[in-house]
Amino acid sequence: MLELFKAKEPLRFMKFSRSAMVLSILLVGASLVTLGINKLNWGLDFTGGTVIEVAFEQVANLPKVRNVLEKSHYFGAIVQYFGNSRSVMVRVPPIKGLKGEVLGAQIVHTLQAANIGKLSMRRVEFVGPNVGKELAIDGGLAIVISLFCIMLYVSIRFEWRLALGAVLALAHDVIITLGVFSFFHLEFDLTVLAAVLAVIGYSLNDTIVVFDRIRENFRRMSNSTTVGIVDMSLTQTLTRTTITSGLTSFVLIALFVVGGPVIHGFSTALLIGIFVGTYSSIYVASALAVRFGLSREDMIPKVVEKEGADQESLM
Repeated sequence: MLELFKAKEPLRFMKFSRSAMVLSILLVGASLVTLGINKLNWGLDFTGGTVIEVAFEQVANLPKVRNVLEKSHYFGAIVQYFGNSRSVMVRVPPIKGLKGEVLGAQIVHTLQAANIGKLSMRRVEFVGPNVGKELAIDGGLAIVISLFCIMLYVSIRFEWRLALGAVLALAHDVIITLGVFSFFHLEFDLTVLAAVLAVIGYSLNDTIVVFDRIRENFRRMSNSTTVGIVDMSLTQTLTRTTITSGLTSFVLIALFVVGGPVIHGFSTALLIGIFVGTYSSIYVASALAVRFGLSREDMIPKVVEKEGADQESLM
């Protein structure tokens, strides 16, 4: 694979840019449609609910706790360790007519009757939906502000055509990731929101590596076209992109398999984002920069002669 970095003949990525652009438009359009129809399946972090902390006298068996709650029709309950393996936090969606101490007492009684170990209730808290709405608004603002700051950063470091391509690529990644969650009705909670923000950072890092190579090759390859330089840059960075994405994917697959239901949303969002982000670094960010008219003059700063330089050379 290292031979790709030294390849004299680049892979013709831009040859398929038109087809890839059509595919991206279709995917983004489909994602927006499913978001408009299905919405997002907001988790308890956004919809509110009741939080019950339970203390076991022995190590808690989370699968058994989940099974008992599901059989007792407490659907959508999130069960996870809290601090140590004997403390368990149960988060239950809002139930009409049941709040706080009453719901907490019912759940503790249900668990005690199931004979899964001695336990007692430590605390009960009710989180209203208004807090969830504030979290959703703040999360959306975080994504918008991050995209604006990224566009400003790339404009200063590179060039506005590359900056616009990078931001559109990041928006492309976020919309498609949210679209997948909406289409399959996967739960969207704070861990998934954190994963979406991580996808933005991961995809941007990949894009910046490509842009750095494009800028270097504009200076080195004086006889090549813009498309040729972009193809060569993508070919040279392909090894790094493949290794990085592959290793990260292995870690996320391991998290998904052995991390338990609590981490499923986080790992799923990152897996989708890494795949889509790697694709968008090539066929969205770079391809859009070419379509916006990126040229050698845009990437190589003009040399400004100092006043009086001609007189000094004559002397």
